Order: sequence, then C-alpha cells, then structure tokens
Amino acid sequence: MKALRWHNAKDVRLENIEEPSAKKGQVKLKIEWCGICGSDLHEYLAGPIFIPYETPDALSGEKAPVVLGHEFSGQVVEVGEGVARFQVGDRVCVEPIYSCGECEACKQGKYNLCDKMSFYGLAGGGGGFAEFASVPEHMIHKLPDTVSFEQGALVEPAAVALHAIKQSKIKVGDSAAVFGTGPIGLMVIEALKAAGITDIYAVELSEQRRDRAVELGAVGVDPTNGDVVEQILALSGGGVDVAYEVTGVSPVLTQAIKSTKFNGETMIVSIFEKEASVHPQNIVLKERSVTGIIGYRNVFPAVISLMARGYFPADKLVTKQITLDEVISGGFESLLKEKNHLKILVKAE
Repeated sequence: MKALRWHNAKDVRLENIEEPSAKKGQVKLKIEWCGICGSDLHEYLAGPIFIPYETPDALSGEKAPVVLGHEFSGQVVEVGEGVARFQVGDRVCVEPIYSCGECEACKQGKYNLCDKMSFYGLAGGGGGFAEFASVPEHMIHKLPDTVSFEQGALVEPAAVALHAIKQSKIKVGDSAAVFGTGPIGLMVIEALKAAGITDIYAVELSEQRRDRAVELGAVGVDPTNGDVVEQILALSGGGVDVAYEVTGVSPVLTQAIKSTKFNGETMIVSIFEKEASVHPQNIVLKERSVTGIIGYRNVFPAVISLMARGYFPADKLVTKQITLDEVISGGFESLLKEKNHLKILVKAE
C-alpha cells in the first residue's frame, strides 16, 4: 500500500510498504481523510521533534522511518482477536495517544500527561497518511451518520481546543481573547461558543484567517491597527477573563497575559519551539495566572456530539483537499508558502 514515511527533516517519501493486518486487540481501517497538523509540518521542516530517531519509542517500539498522520477517520475493514466494540463497516476516528497505563498520571486518568506519552502517526505503529492502518481498539471512536468523514478527521484537533476550554477557568458570561486563528485557534473559538461564551476577540495578522474567525462569531483584532493589548482592553472594558495563546510566539504570550483583567488567566495551547521571555511583574501585579495544556483526555465523545449538533464545521475549517500523491507539494509546501490556508485534508486514493 502507499504510505507517507518520515526519514529525516525534508526527507519525507511516499513509499509502497506492506499492508497491515488487524492483530490481537487491533482494528484495521481503510483511511478516508487525514489532516495535516502543525506538528507534521514541524517534523517535515526541522524534525525529529516527537519522532523517535536513534532510539525506539518506549511504547510503540519503533523508530524512523515512520508513517506520518494522526488526525484521521476511516472505515473498519477488519477486527483482530479480542475486539468486541467494533465491527466491519463502522465509521470511526482515531484518538492517537500512546500511554503506559502505569505511571502516576495514567493511574489518575490523565493519560495525556503520561511519562512516556507519544502519538500514533508520529512515534510509529502506523499513521493516517496511508491507505490502511491497524490501530489499538482503545484509540477508536465511532462516528454517527450525521458526522462526515471530513469532520471525523477534525475530531483530533478539535479535541485539543475543547480540552483547552475545559481546563481553563472560563465560565458562561466571561469574555475571552484568542491569539492566533489558524485551525486550532478557530476551533478554540468554536469550543468557546459551545461553552456559552459570546464575547470573543480574535487576534490575527492574516486578513483571511481573521475574517474566518469573524464568520465564526468572534470580533476580529488586527495587530497592524495599533497596540493589540490596548485594543482588547478598550473592546472588553478593561481586559478579558481568559486569553488563549495559540501562536507559539514569545511576544504574543506577553500580549495575551497583559490582555487579561486582574485575576485573569492565560491558557497556553500552542507548542513553543524556543524559550519565551515573560516578565513576572505582568503576572504578579494583577494576580494573574498562566497555565497550559498538552493534547486532550476524555473529550472525543463530547467533540463528536458537538459536531453532530453543527459545531466545528468542515466547510469553515477545511481550505483544501488533496491526495497522498500531492501531500508534499500540495500539502506541506503549500502550507509554508500560502498563509491563507487553514486545514488541508489528505485522501488515500
């Protein structure tokens, strides 16, 4: 079968590899759609970051080359021995977190904080940029008929957004600012709306992305129109309750913190490639708090339910659909050169 495998930075190859079978406890999927994640792009440009390169991953037991892709949906074509919850024909999506089940975080049910946490589609085992994948049963979630396969490929990034909202202090009646309206930032806006938040300010340099945030119900804030913090303080009447940082850019983190009112909170959603400088006085003098999330836990069913009710619409979030043969030039390179893109979905054909 065809599969996109990472060998090294800027060395990602579409290769013919052996088609997997459903081993004990696994479900084999014919992959329908797989989204290109920012982490895939980072691995393409400057990996290995999460990919095990010299030493095999502690949980998958594999190292590069590995099949990429962890935001995907598909249809069950085979079930392995011992699998009871799924049958051939089921429409599903994948929650791709590997966790050990034995460390203290896992014992508390916080499997995304596992000491050995890694991702299917980055750390080995298979991936979504392929024709087929065999996935551990516990990673699989059924999709109702009202949720398309395209939406199914958005469940994973939407879960990041919903987890960020659930872990923050936001409550109905509060105001929020979202810094960065790429795919995750837009999904944070959707998750805020689902939580009953109506006063949402979206900070974004790209006019196209900012306009998309406005379409989803946020007030657009253009950083080129003056000091961002002053704009948000004026619009919100003194600062927002919670700011969500979704850029991974150091100066933006400071802006997010300073945009909150006293006792406000800044939630870091993005992954920073470099250290970020923050002046403690911006936190201390207003008794603000700064926290963060990694991935998600126990939210896939809620995301799927919200999608069935119309949240996280694929037509507002997906800007391009391509095939596996096009994933490098039409996917990775396109995202690097064309900043107007949001989510690009890849079809295995």
